[in-house]
Amino acid sequence: MEKKTRVDDINRNIYDIKDTDSYIKKVSGQINEDLIKIISKEKEEPKWLLQKRLESLEIFNKLKMPKWGPDLKELDLEKIAMYIKPKTKMKESWEEVPNEIKNTFERLGIPEAEKKGLAGVGAQYDSEVVYHSVKEELEKQGVIYLDLESAVRKYPDLVKKYFMKVVPANYHKFAALHGAVWSGGSFVYVPEGVEVDIPIQSYFRANSPGAGQFEHTLIILEKNAKLHFIEGCSAPRT
Repeated sequence: MEKKTRVDDINRNIYDIKDTDSYIKKVSGQINEDLIKIISKEKEEPKWLLQKRLESLEIFNKLKMPKWGPDLKELDLEKIAMYIKPKTKMKESWEEVPNEIKNTFERLGIPEAEKKGLAGVGAQYDSEVVYHSVKEELEKQGVIYLDLESAVRKYPDLVKKYFMKVVPANYHKFAALHGAVWSGGSFVYVPEGVEVDIPIQSYFRANSPGAGQFEHTLIILEKNAKLHFIEGCSAPRT
């Protein structure tokens, strides 16, 4: 008899939560300049970021599908929703998150994990971050933990310097797709010599059928800085 692993013991039913497919906007169809501009307009982005999206789109259109990995002949990207805007804006208070979304994250254990041992939490639902918080002691150390879109507005120079540098758009076709349609995600900056001993967690929940979730995580650690960063994600079975 084979010995069970910790993965085998996971109760996957707790992740198979199906909320009402409810949203403000859903963007799918041909991946072209019009689609990219719709996403950028929804987010009220600066021109430099829209330009980066369009540059990634140009690379996406030039590159062929990768030959490594599984056969992708049946993949139809136009059937995937590239952007889904939930019926809420980002909240800093858990109580202000709409009940259906809040109940889903509570069943997944996110608020409980925050209470027990996290220095900061971000929760994304489909294409937008709906909840974000960070402990005051981290902020006093100069640590920045935000959703990436807030970081674009508050720290544009930092984002410009490092965005899409580790995995550039020309790395492969799907990296280019990500650069064109990304939405949500996390931004972390830890100053020189600062050690963040308590973990930070960002959790991404896909709910809408046919959704493509393209969150972007940007972590910047200065010299001799340390960070424990956790990402989690789940979606209901279709």
